[in-house]
Amino acid sequence: MKSILSRTIGILIITALGAISCNESSPLDESLLDQAALKTEPKLLYGLPVDSFEIHRGTIQKNQFLSTLLAQYNVPYTQVDQLVRNSKDVFDVKKIRPGKTFTVLSDGDSIPQAEYFIYEKNPADYVVFCLGDSCFAYEGSHPIRTELKSAGGVINSSLYKTMQDLDLSPALAMEMSDLYAWTIDFYRIQKNDKFKVIYEELYVDTTRLGAGDIKAMVFEHNGEPFYAYRFSQDSIPDYFDEQGMSLKKAFLQAPLKFSRISSGFTKKRFHPVLKRMKAHLGTDYAAPTGTPILAVGDGTVSKSSFTNGNGKFVKIRHNSTYETQYLHMSKRAVKVGDVVRQGDVIGYVGSTGLATGPHVCFRFWKNGVQVDHRKEKFPPSLPIKDELKEDFNTLAQGLNVELETIEWPIDTTHVTP
Repeated sequence: MKSILSRTIGILIITALGAISCNESSPLDESLLDQAALKTEPKLLYGLPVDSFEIHRGTIQKNQFLSTLLAQYNVPYTQVDQLVRNSKDVFDVKKIRPGKTFTVLSDGDSIPQAEYFIYEKNPADYVVFCLGDSCFAYEGSHPIRTELKSAGGVINSSLYKTMQDLDLSPALAMEMSDLYAWTIDFYRIQKNDKFKVIYEELYVDTTRLGAGDIKAMVFEHNGEPFYAYRFSQDSIPDYFDEQGMSLKKAFLQAPLKFSRISSGFTKKRFHPVLKRMKAHLGTDYAAPTGTPILAVGDGTVSKSSFTNGNGKFVKIRHNSTYETQYLHMSKRAVKVGDVVRQGDVIGYVGSTGLATGPHVCFRFWKNGVQVDHRKEKFPPSLPIKDELKEDFNTLAQGLNVELETIEWPIDTTHVTP
């Protein structure tokens, strides 16, 4: 580590002495001084001055270990072992994955030895491993650039296919789904539903990371527009409609983010396993085994058990009026007495009990009676405060002007089922 520090200090001392000698020799043109300053600024990579290093880049290969990788750069196993132990609280090297980018900074000796190893966890975040006298590691991040963008789309098959055809980030579809989770049932969106959205796109240099915050949007479902504006009150950002009412309702529309309804709520259905007519007092959402199941609202787990019919299941009491139940799990993630928040993972989709395939049977109780949750209307959460309504209205009006300028795609037939 002393050699690394002395190398960096030496660069800075030489730079400073050069500047002093220039000033003492003769008065120079300011533009020449500026050019000289630019030339003497060290080149930085991952925040490190790299002018005196050799830079090696590569990609982690399958079954490649840190010790074998660094051995190529003359780092002894004992030093790698010390590095692994010293850095375990920062980053576990067992999490290094094939396909990820790495950079090695080595000295310029005839037999070069690595002094830094940098692992790119993702396009934005990295870990720097220092291989000097005192081995250690620290995390860093590239500067993220934000651009404000807008888009409009018309649904012909699914929201996610539409986003793909418009070259929009899949993360934006997730944001939209989360934003409207309380107001629009995305399992029931229709052909020719459409949207306009103003959102942030995140970049590292020219690499697109995905979507940031949605600033405003309108989703037209069955001919009815649903507006959403991002606004903060009490320093907490949330989404509100054009009346200043929160988009968050008491419960999510569904316990899975993405799926399909395989069987609805009915008093009379032919049971696929029992082979007889039987009431189905719930809604089945088919999804792959292992898909996370979410609590649709805040509450306390009242049951986490198994029966031959229900398989592994969880039941949550939300308040004195409402309870929900989630059946046929492959695995439960909560126990009786646990307090859960809306959106918490409480289990995973499976096919335990009387089930012909992986799904979750979602059941909803109101005052002790099972009802069809998709026909219930729930009260909104806190609206915009009176003292903030003027600020909100001003924001919403400005965003509406921007939304109006977004055009729907002229040809809506380019999206194929």
